[in-house]
Amino acid sequence: MVINTNVESIAAAANLRSSTDMLAKSLSRLSSGSKITNPSDDAAGVAVSMRLDSQIKRTDAAKSNVVNAISFSQTQDGYLKKIAKALDRMSELTLLAQDVTKSNTDRSLYNTEYSQLTAFVTSNSMKDFNGVSLFSSTTLNVTLDSDGTTFGMAGVNLAAAAYTAATSSNISTTAAAVAALTTVKNAISQLASDRATIGAYQTRLNFTSEQLVISKENLAAASSRIQDVDVAEETTQYARYQILVQSGTAMLSQANSLPQSVLRLLQ
Repeated sequence: MVINTNVESIAAAANLRSSTDMLAKSLSRLSSGSKITNPSDDAAGVAVSMRLDSQIKRTDAAKSNVVNAISFSQTQDGYLKKIAKALDRMSELTLLAQDVTKSNTDRSLYNTEYSQLTAFVTSNSMKDFNGVSLFSSTTLNVTLDSDGTTFGMAGVNLAAAAYTAATSSNISTTAAAVAALTTVKNAISQLASDRATIGAYQTRLNFTSEQLVISKENLAAASSRIQDVDVAEETTQYARYQILVQSGTAMLSQANSLPQSVLRLLQ
């Protein structure tokens, strides 16, 4: 039996230190809700979870872009609905102006309404959405996913020849009304095509938005499996480490008291 070096005490202190460290880590996991509180806990897991978290943020941004694009196209279609009604009335007026029982004075009255409707269509061509023109030939590239993939949403151009021909016509005479009917019918056909295209874009964007929501859920689940602590399991470990710390403290106390037995040999 020796006094200067208490081997049992040193071993007990080492065990207690190890148990205390594990208890502190378990407590940190439970308080933070994450099983990776330091990179050393899972170096590869930290790298993977960081990439997943970054992808989740980018997916959120892509979803925001898609939703805004849907709002843009819905606003477009809202204006085009009213333009469609204006063109319908214009086509009606072109036929009324061809009535052989009407004089040119009557036609001038029809033409006044026709002119106001053409002005209405023309004024709508200059509308914008948050500073972006609603009706131009510019193709808008919408971001579809976290990798920055885009798809081109072709612009609806109210300055196209089919529209300008109708808005620049008049029905002040029978001949003019006949010509105007052709141009208005062409404008209606172009508008029908443009609205169908917008509808197709909306369908694709709606599906894309739903897909992004699903992708985010899956990415979040994958990240959770790496980072989030299993509270039930960790609570069990915490209780275990608590017992080890308590028993280790008691055993260290016993180990420190062993040299005192040497005093009996000296008495």
